[in-house]
Amino acid sequence: MSDHHNLPLIEVKNLKQYFNINVGLFRSRPLKAVDDVSFSITNGETLGLVGESGCGKTTVGRSILHLYKPTAGEIWYKGNKIVTSEDINEFRKKATVVFQDPYSSLNPRMTVADIIGEPLDVQQLYASKQERKERILELMDHVGLNSEHAARYAHEFSGGQRQRIGIARALAVNPDFIVCDEPVSALDVSIQAQVINMFDELQEKLGLTYLFIAHDLLVVRHISDRIIVMYLGKMVELASAEEIYSRPMHPYSKSLISAVPLPDPKAARANKRIVLKGDIPSPLNAPSGCPFRTRCAYAVERCAVEVPSFDEVSAGHFVACHRVGEIN
Repeated sequence: MSDHHNLPLIEVKNLKQYFNINVGLFRSRPLKAVDDVSFSITNGETLGLVGESGCGKTTVGRSILHLYKPTAGEIWYKGNKIVTSEDINEFRKKATVVFQDPYSSLNPRMTVADIIGEPLDVQQLYASKQERKERILELMDHVGLNSEHAARYAHEFSGGQRQRIGIARALAVNPDFIVCDEPVSALDVSIQAQVINMFDELQEKLGLTYLFIAHDLLVVRHISDRIIVMYLGKMVELASAEEIYSRPMHPYSKSLISAVPLPDPKAARANKRIVLKGDIPSPLNAPSGCPFRTRCAYAVERCAVEVPSFDEVSAGHFVACHRVGEIN
């Protein structure tokens, strides 16, 4: 994690991503996967994005990269708005993704050298075969793979090694910005720490900026400068990683933090687990007003009528809750 500098590298303004779902004969309804999300990421920063499965966090990452065409809202890169297909192509030379599943995101018919070299081929980033080969070996070295791995196939590697291949592929275009979409959730815990540390080292070495998507709060805390908590397509809290851990203010964030296992048995016994009632509602039938109100112990009538605004309650700490002042 490095110091923050000047202008935001990535700005997301009022991003909406709706998918039309068929609900009967000739009838469809919008599934609001991402509903009015705005944030910025400064150069060299890691912004964590957490929430339960189905809250829209992966959709945010994919919409930023225009893997999904946003329904509404704007994506800015280095002060320029990304609009045309030309803008998108230029942006993708500087922004890449590491996918969640290292088993399905690598082509089983390609050697490791060809998987890593594919972005180089697509963007024509080499002048000769020799230069391509040297670049592939350099990328493999960055992620801790040996040169003799180059001619082997993905199925010959463990999950952790496959994810390293995926990371080398993401680094091939020399990006500024990487969307890390749950990059360690499919790995063993012992391997997770190695991969997280590697992300940290690569950030220092190559000056990378990350959007780090995960549902595991321990992982996110370790790597993030700031954290966004999402619930049902909306942002409910944004603060520094330390602040989210030591002083969560939204009832949903408090519940998530209370579920994080503590290594100290005494502290773990004293820790009061906040169990939420009910299940997460379907984004197709999201509650009126505050999306969290159906599971919130503090909900009042106002919460059913009015969507809470996302306000700064202390320096750099934003919360979307009508009763934030009363419950903290």
